[in-house]
Amino acid sequence: MTEKKALAVFGTEDVLIRLCNAVSGVLKAASHSQIRYSGMVQRITKTCLKPDIGCFVLFDGGFSGLVVLNFSAPAAMELYEQYMLNMGMSKADLATAHTSDDVSNVMGELMNQIVGEFVATMANELQTHITQSQPKMLVINKQVMLSVDTNIDTPEARRVTFHTGRNNIFYLEMAIDRTEFIQLYDFEPQAAQDPDELLSRTQSDAQTEVETRPSGEGRHDKLLDDLGM
Repeated sequence: MTEKKALAVFGTEDVLIRLCNAVSGVLKAASHSQIRYSGMVQRITKTCLKPDIGCFVLFDGGFSGLVVLNFSAPAAMELYEQYMLNMGMSKADLATAHTSDDVSNVMGELMNQIVGEFVATMANELQTHITQSQPKMLVINKQVMLSVDTNIDTPEARRVTFHTGRNNIFYLEMAIDRTEFIQLYDFEPQAAQDPDELLSRTQSDAQTEVETRPSGEGRHDKLLDDLGM
């Protein structure tokens, strides 16, 4: 008698781990510094924006949810400065206050990259499709409760603490449908395609096509050859 193989089941914590890995991976690449998250997760009843900078994104599709990142001013400034310096900006040209529009724009861009990485991971590993809204940023000096304006009947919310390279703290909060992914058969997760590599290859192919394209006279001669003339 053959023993049936147990089906793999992925729940809220599995989704959260993939989101945490997206946060740490994107911010580590952007800041060139260590980003780590706590091994303990909090079960919470509400998601909210908190000082000093709050950012949130809604997503929908295979399941619905909300992602919130709450940055302290030191954490936001550290990530902003490291990212801009790695982009080639001089320190003299950087914003000096977390209330600057430049800081909010950069944090919003990073948030967009994080959720984009998360969406790609969910598609590749759990074979489900979700779409995201544009990130919304808010600089606040008092706690603001953020209601989840999405189709969630039985929400589950979690909070995870993150530490930057300089040990500044920020928080990830996630609220999603109570859902499980049950693996029906074995499959190989598709490798996520690197957008930078794809863009580089596309530009290289376009340049090769331009270099190998025959001149006007050459095209005329080739046409005559093709016609047997």
